[in-house]
Amino acid sequence: MGNPLRPFGIGSTLALENMKIISWNIAHSIEPWHVLAASDADVALLQEAGAPPEGLELEVDDLPWKTASGTSTRNWRTAIVRLSDRVKLRWRQPCPLTEADYRDLRVSLPGTLAVADAEDIASGEVVTLVSMYAPWEEPVSEASSSWIFADGSVHRLISDVSALVGRQAVQPIIATGDLNILRAYGERGSPYWARRYATVFERMEAIGMPFVGPRSPYGIQADPWPAELPRDSTTVPTFRPQRQDPTSAVRQLDFVFASTALHEQLRVRALNAPEEWGPSDHCRIFIDTIPCPFQENELPRA
Repeated sequence: MGNPLRPFGIGSTLALENMKIISWNIAHSIEPWHVLAASDADVALLQEAGAPPEGLELEVDDLPWKTASGTSTRNWRTAIVRLSDRVKLRWRQPCPLTEADYRDLRVSLPGTLAVADAEDIASGEVVTLVSMYAPWEEPVSEASSSWIFADGSVHRLISDVSALVGRQAVQPIIATGDLNILRAYGERGSPYWARRYATVFERMEAIGMPFVGPRSPYGIQADPWPAELPRDSTTVPTFRPQRQDPTSAVRQLDFVFASTALHEQLRVRALNAPEEWGPSDHCRIFIDTIPCPFQENELPRA
């Protein structure tokens, strides 16, 4: 495999061919695995994934299919899956924070972060891929609160991801997943939650990996327009509380971040139209890389 840590400066571009990536929370389901195996994508970055069924032409690491959560264990996790022979994957071995040595890939909550280096066979270029999942949490019992929140989980993930960054001109990294937060507003218009969520995007930008999508027009927006959503919002819903009801898709919970120098070589789209949603409560996020900057009116095709 090529060297993922080769010098990569401001203004650099990768000689990538068209690497096709799907990010998807598959909600512990089996059917999405068959959809992925039949797709033309090269790599899948999954969240809430249970073990794949046997007999499918795909490759994944051999880690346990578990996510630690306090005293309980969930039988699913994040995963990065090779779907085609156009790429090679080298999976990074995660290590629980309390057991990690200095140079290990430290993960605050095992199962919430998967990392692999993806080599484009045609060009030899390497991109580090990160799949993230932010579990819901509750305040401590003394807070006497009925809240649930996920931004605390996201901030732990950002701390984990920051260890992948080794220079100010960040090497090629794409990080994506289900973060269970909102962008540029709060639930029911709450300024408090809007401020809390904004710190996530600020921290990702600060480490050199700003938000890249999906956003309108690369995905359809909620219809009818939610009362809580600012009229100038570019968010595109990626989650349906009721899987069979397209009108229940009102909030975007899935986001893609990437090294600044990669932004002009990425196209990101939410496959969130009713006819393309897929068998999960989250839609697929389609990401493809291109060898040169694309035109604004070009849309990726799944």
